[in-house]
Amino acid sequence: MAPKPLIPIEKMPKKRSVFALFFWFSLAGIGAISASLSGMYLYLSPKLPEVETLRETKFQIPLRIYTKDGKLIGEFGEKRRSPITYEQIPETFEHAILAAEDDRFYSHNGVDIKGLMRAASQILQTGEIQGGGSTITMQVARNFFLNRKQVFTRKFNEILLSLQIEKELTKEEILTLYINKIYLGNRAYGFQAAAQIYYGKDIGELSLAQYAMIAGLPKAPSAFNPVVNPSRALIRRNWILGRMLELGYIDNERYESAISEPVVAKNHGTTLDLYAPYIAEMARKEMLDRFGLDAYTDGYEVYLTIDSTLQMSAQKAIVNGLNNYDQRHGYRGPEASLPTKSTAPWSQVNDPTLLPESYKFSQQNAEVALTDEPLANDETASELETIKNDFKLDLTTGISSIFDRSLWLERLKDIPIFADQQPAAVVSVHNNGITVLLKNDEIIAIARENGLNKVRRFVSENYAAEPYKTLEEFLKPGDVVRVYEKQGQWFFSQIPSAQGALVALDPNNGAIRALVGGYDFNQSHFNRVTQATRQPGSNFKPFVYTAALENGFTPASIVNDAPIVFDDTSLENTWRPENSSGKFYGPTRLRTALYNSRNLVSIRVLRSIGIDTAINAMDRFGFDKNELPRDLSLALGSHALTPIQVATGYASFANGGFKVSPFLIERITNAESEITFEALPETACNEKCQQDSRLQTLTSLAEAELEAELKALESSDDISPEALLNNLNASDTASENQNDIDENTTDTDESIAIVEAQPTFLPRAERVMSPQVNYLINSMLRDVIKRGTGRKALSLKRSDLAGKTGTTNGPTDAWFSGYNSKIVATTWVGFDQNQLLGLREFGGSAALPIWIEFMQTALKGVPEDNLLQPDGIVSVKIDPETGLRARPGDPDAIFEMFREENTPELVDDTQNGDEDIPSHIAEELF
Repeated sequence: MAPKPLIPIEKMPKKRSVFALFFWFSLAGIGAISASLSGMYLYLSPKLPEVETLRETKFQIPLRIYTKDGKLIGEFGEKRRSPITYEQIPETFEHAILAAEDDRFYSHNGVDIKGLMRAASQILQTGEIQGGGSTITMQVARNFFLNRKQVFTRKFNEILLSLQIEKELTKEEILTLYINKIYLGNRAYGFQAAAQIYYGKDIGELSLAQYAMIAGLPKAPSAFNPVVNPSRALIRRNWILGRMLELGYIDNERYESAISEPVVAKNHGTTLDLYAPYIAEMARKEMLDRFGLDAYTDGYEVYLTIDSTLQMSAQKAIVNGLNNYDQRHGYRGPEASLPTKSTAPWSQVNDPTLLPESYKFSQQNAEVALTDEPLANDETASELETIKNDFKLDLTTGISSIFDRSLWLERLKDIPIFADQQPAAVVSVHNNGITVLLKNDEIIAIARENGLNKVRRFVSENYAAEPYKTLEEFLKPGDVVRVYEKQGQWFFSQIPSAQGALVALDPNNGAIRALVGGYDFNQSHFNRVTQATRQPGSNFKPFVYTAALENGFTPASIVNDAPIVFDDTSLENTWRPENSSGKFYGPTRLRTALYNSRNLVSIRVLRSIGIDTAINAMDRFGFDKNELPRDLSLALGSHALTPIQVATGYASFANGGFKVSPFLIERITNAESEITFEALPETACNEKCQQDSRLQTLTSLAEAELEAELKALESSDDISPEALLNNLNASDTASENQNDIDENTTDTDESIAIVEAQPTFLPRAERVMSPQVNYLINSMLRDVIKRGTGRKALSLKRSDLAGKTGTTNGPTDAWFSGYNSKIVATTWVGFDQNQLLGLREFGGSAALPIWIEFMQTALKGVPEDNLLQPDGIVSVKIDPETGLRARPGDPDAIFEMFREENTPELVDDTQNGDEDIPSHIAEELF
């Protein structure tokens, strides 16, 4: 058959020609795209980061600070994040995330083709990427390795990285990275932080609706923020709930319940277990010094030496002590005055007698109605409820006619709360009390007996006027005052003008157990424990007396308490020191002089031993000799010190005579819970401690040796009871003959692994005074509490307490430092501007009550522990008038303690106890 003639191209059918063109153009396009993609892959792939690094991911985790007993007291860092493991992810929450972001997460290989096609369509239609197409894996790639700028190369990089991530990590690991990394608004990074910030709960405590709410945040943390945009957030939440229903994650009943749940999200700050800002700030600064800015991001957890129970007690004691001081000095007036609409007395407007006749009742019952308490009359319960409701309605109407409620609330909002004292605006003033508006829009009643009964006008630090007769004399509607709640009742008060500080240490190693730097951290960040240098006054005298006891003086030494005048050309005026009482007591025993805080005796003692001798002794306690004044004012505590310096010095009295250094941080752990720092404080160790340590060492060595022997025996194949006994007996014999072993023997038998098993002991603190001197000064300081200026502390009913008051001229500063063998605490009260505290405001009246309140908690359940009398101390009967040994049978004789070498002789009636007086000191004896 003849072949068919070929049809010329120009004569081919038109349809076949168009199809062929389309086919070849499509093929060329696919080839070009493939070539472009291949080229991009070859170009971008080498530049992509190694996804293996995700396994070593370190999240930016804030610095967290805890007390010794694990209470959170501070969190610092720009990002709030609390990483969780996959096992901690609630199943319902995982379903919410999948419904919102990537319901095919467990079935794709990191790239969702449908989503990519949708994104490609958007590019073709608009020329821009509108969103979508990103799987959870792609979001992980973007959040860890890329930026959020929407360009094609970024999306291509996401795809490549996602494919690599899916090969390297499990789905569970990818989801966990996503849940911990993503930003969710309000400084929340990760869903655990979001749960805490928006709901104040952990992720495992949220409801289904709340899971859906926070699952909607990744798409637009600002637009769908349930606090800022609750309506848009609600729409997003409900859409996610609908998706969960559609995907079968929840049934219709759970959906309907969740969809009807209101939006309750609000901003929650870091939930602290204990509010202790002065301490948290100290720890923050120390961490910043150690680690720089990495301290805020590397997930460090800092465990302090602070005991949370003692810290709460210290804060309460400072607040109560300063409030009590302030009440003694009178009311200074309102903090501000808010405008009112009417000049009519409010007592007329809200007078219950103006209510309908059937609802008349006493003013007292009106106040009770206002506080939702039962009314004290004979009406029936239903009638009482009607009375209360109508009274409140009448009150609300009356309020609106007297002041602009919204304006008052706006003004109150800007006034901070200090300690436990809230700002409040006076609404009404009547005979039996007042009603006030709080900043939370609550109106409360304060009975007259709750702080209003004996209010006196402040005149000066030394004088307060007689109590006001009526409340209208010092209060009117619109006055901004302070109130606080205690045991369900509200009290009238004011913010103290004075300040205070308290620090408590473990005297045996210097660990800070409690610290309060002021009345309230929000009022003043100035930490008076560590930053305020103030004259300690008589609180410093024990250090002078310690130096005296080391240099020949005894508790029975007689020193003349008589006037003394210093004429010194270096001074502008003649210095005439005197006792706080203004009296002089003549020849006085050293013990009596200390517990009665006699200034003139202290000056004569310092002059007798010499200033250089005293300063050298004080230097051993940690007081810088180069900063101490080289004049006799040193005897009266003229050199300014911080409370923590004073407390550290007193720790040496409490621990048996050793110098310790205060420290706050006990240990630091990193994000992997590895200990990166642990304190090794120098620790006091007296004779009893040394005996216990030697016993512990011998016991530990014996236990380690026995354990090594048992391990060696266990390694043998066959062990009989007899063989075990023989080996142990042989071990005992070897121990007994240990002294016969050549010192140069270097046996490396594995059974001798005792060195590694030896216990490690903390470094020993330096001894700064002998046990004998320490015992004497302790006995003298115990007398300060038993019979001296610290007698109020007898209320603690303990025999193991010692301490010393301190008051400077004015008085300007009030101190008390006291201790037993377990704890030492120093309290200070004064003004930041060195104002006078007022007459009768001494260490024993202003500072000691704070110390007592704190020690009530600190000593609870702690057994008494009196210092053991060391060798070299003897007790001798003396004549109290001369300080010398008493004659046998002397009825006035008393016992006194001495170092053996300083035991006094028999009394000598011819002896004159007055010392020689240097020529530059003029005595005035009268």
